[in-house]
Amino acid sequence: MSRLRRKREEAPLEARPFDLLCLTAAVVLVLHAMQLPPWLDAPLAVVLALRWWQRRRKPGRAPVYLKLPLVVLLAATVIFHYGNIFGREPGSALAVGLLVLKLLETETPRDAKVAVAFACFTLMAALLSDQGMVATFVVSLGLLPAVASMRALQPARLPTSLRRELLPAFGLLLAALPLSLLAFVLVPRLDSPLWGAPPSGQARTGLSEGMSPGDFVDLLTDNHPALRASFDSEPPAPAQRYFRAYVMWHYDGRRWSTLPTGRQPVPVEYRDSIGYRISLEPTNQRILPALDVPLSAPGNAILGTDRAITSTKPVQDPLTYELRSALSYRLQPELDESSRRRALQLPAEFNPRTLELAGQWRRTFAGRDDLIVKAALALFHEGGFSYTLAPAPLGRDAVDDFLFSTHEGFCEHYASAFTVLMRAAGVPARVVTGYQGGYWNKLGQYLLVRQSDAHAWSEVWLDGRGWIRVDPTAAVRPERVSLGAAAAAAAGQSEWQGIAWLREMRNRWDVVNRWWNEGVIGFDALRQRGLLTPFGVRNTDTTTLSVLLAASSVAFAVIGLIWALWRRRDEDPLRAALRTLERRLAKAGVARRSSEGPQHYLQRAARALPGQREQLDQLMRSYLDLRYAHQTPPPEPLRRFRRAVRDFRPRHVVK
Repeated sequence: MSRLRRKREEAPLEARPFDLLCLTAAVVLVLHAMQLPPWLDAPLAVVLALRWWQRRRKPGRAPVYLKLPLVVLLAATVIFHYGNIFGREPGSALAVGLLVLKLLETETPRDAKVAVAFACFTLMAALLSDQGMVATFVVSLGLLPAVASMRALQPARLPTSLRRELLPAFGLLLAALPLSLLAFVLVPRLDSPLWGAPPSGQARTGLSEGMSPGDFVDLLTDNHPALRASFDSEPPAPAQRYFRAYVMWHYDGRRWSTLPTGRQPVPVEYRDSIGYRISLEPTNQRILPALDVPLSAPGNAILGTDRAITSTKPVQDPLTYELRSALSYRLQPELDESSRRRALQLPAEFNPRTLELAGQWRRTFAGRDDLIVKAALALFHEGGFSYTLAPAPLGRDAVDDFLFSTHEGFCEHYASAFTVLMRAAGVPARVVTGYQGGYWNKLGQYLLVRQSDAHAWSEVWLDGRGWIRVDPTAAVRPERVSLGAAAAAAAGQSEWQGIAWLREMRNRWDVVNRWWNEGVIGFDALRQRGLLTPFGVRNTDTTTLSVLLAASSVAFAVIGLIWALWRRRDEDPLRAALRTLERRLAKAGVARRSSEGPQHYLQRAARALPGQREQLDQLMRSYLDLRYAHQTPPPEPLRRFRRAVRDFRPRHVVK
């Protein structure tokens, strides 16, 4: 008996299951294509296509002298590119490559089952890179060929069309949806990812503790959401939508950077404040952007000396925090000598022309710092400067090149040049980076700030007024503050109306993305407890949730069993197939008479439909054989008869 079982398991894999298995691997490769390097995507696609073509011509495993070098080459290239094989990116690349190479030795149903299981695991690994709603839906659809492959591996199955293979698989996925939702609600929430892989080291926001002209060029073209802010009252005006992140004091002639500060915030005087709530996308950084200027820090965060908020740990998951900020304020009315020295620091032997121009202003305006600020803004407004996301490169004396040669750039260029001018003229100044602007979503009542809204501006200290915000970019292109970075870059250019319409639809669609982030990705232990409390479940420890999950799973299994038994007992499947055939023939004009048997009825239908006589004769013989030649219709012939009835369509209407 064991020998017969082993022989049956080692029977050659049929063509249709192997085709579905190749389709499964192709889907996995496509879903990982954006995260894999191009030099790996293309060879794997070629290997997959060649393996499919080779097996259609002649089944058989690839020789060992070919498989072994490919496996070694795959591991070596992954290590060479990523530096190791551990982590999300190298692990996913290695898994996808091994899945494709697995097909080189897949020749039996047992091999195919192993490949399908590994494909499902690799498919789920795509969610490590993107857990958005669209990505989750696409990955779920990617399970269709995998489930269809498992169905095709069932014994005595006849090949059918691809649509007929995928539709039952889609039904199985829908049947599993209720249990999946139940598991989502009842599975205990974990403090760290289940896979235990270290977080990606690449920050999505692009903001960092340093800035040099040109750093934001990729960020300003990135339309991914950065944060969403909802307010307790009316949202602030566009000119007040500045979200403070990094405050930069040190300048080395090319790059601005932050300096270590204490935990005692500088004093701020204000009249009114606004409360709001920020939902921040993962950044892998500690900085928490806040509306300028924040009055306090949320839990597990620190309000620094410069009123910049820093989290106690990097933001690796979507984070929601509540704040209160002052929109009209006097920040640090008295400037101590240490801060003044830092705010006037400039490197030696850099930008001589800029220093000379600032010296002229200092002598001309005789210490009137406010007039020096106005002179610098007038220079940007009237000096032939332009706003562009593709500026000319700058040399060693970057500010000189920008002010007296290229005259083009974006916020980083203007904030850096303005701050250098102020310091050279004796006005304390510093650079602040963060976000400015955003799209007010009326449907969701929140402000959507995208990566492309990243911005840099200056703060200058004036006697009696403290630190005040000065945005030199607005002097060149006011649209940057009122309409955003994209509008500023496109100002003066005609824009196709379809692009504006698509941008508007994208912003409106973000309501769904926000719901997904807060309701699904952000579903933590606290929200789990709040969801279960109305049902009387107040204790949501691991034991309670496990018992509830097990009991619910058993209940689902019992309901499914009862439904299956009821459906099986409800009607004879052979009789149900004949009734389906009778209904279709009746629509064509051949109705069965009350005293007419199946044989005479189908013979009469064959005469009435001469173009389908052969099909009807075959259906008649199959029915009679199944009904009268066996005590119980055999499963596979019965399945073939039902499929033939399902595929039968009368071609002509009998009059």
